[in-house]
Amino acid sequence: MSQTHYPTPPSAHPGWAEPSDLARTLGHLGLLPFVGGTLFVWLLAGRMEAEPFAFVVGGLASYACLVVGFIGGMLWGLSMLQQRLHQPPTPEQKRCLWWGIAYGLMAWVAQLMPPHAGLAALGGVLIVCYVVDRKLYPTIGASGWLTLRFRLTVVSSLSCFLAAAQL
Repeated sequence: MSQTHYPTPPSAHPGWAEPSDLARTLGHLGLLPFVGGTLFVWLLAGRMEAEPFAFVVGGLASYACLVVGFIGGMLWGLSMLQQRLHQPPTPEQKRCLWWGIAYGLMAWVAQLMPPHAGLAALGGVLIVCYVVDRKLYPTIGASGWLTLRFRLTVVSSLSCFLAAAQL
């Protein structure tokens, strides 16, 4: 039986763990719904009918949930890559899987809350995701992404908090 050879893990080559220009650009473009949704909430509060306004608020909250789910999925993907390279899974990889699920569950609970509370909770969840990932990313070879993650977290969570403050 031939043994399968896998590439060297990204942690062995620090340059591999840096986000590309495309990743940076797409990450920053991903902030547009946060900033735009927050601006709409601030500009339209009290100036439009309740139903369309609720649609805007719901869209912002749904997008925040989507992003939290994406962040959790990244942990799963990185963990899967690392597990392929190191059998059986390490404790760090197991933590990534658990946190990946926890992120989605926290966002789901926040989505079920009234909009003012849910958006504030989602802002908090985005911060929790970053704080946890700050500890996990170095263990799975992705520490080079933390600067971008910090910037994206600041804008996205601040957007959620500002929108919640207007409701």
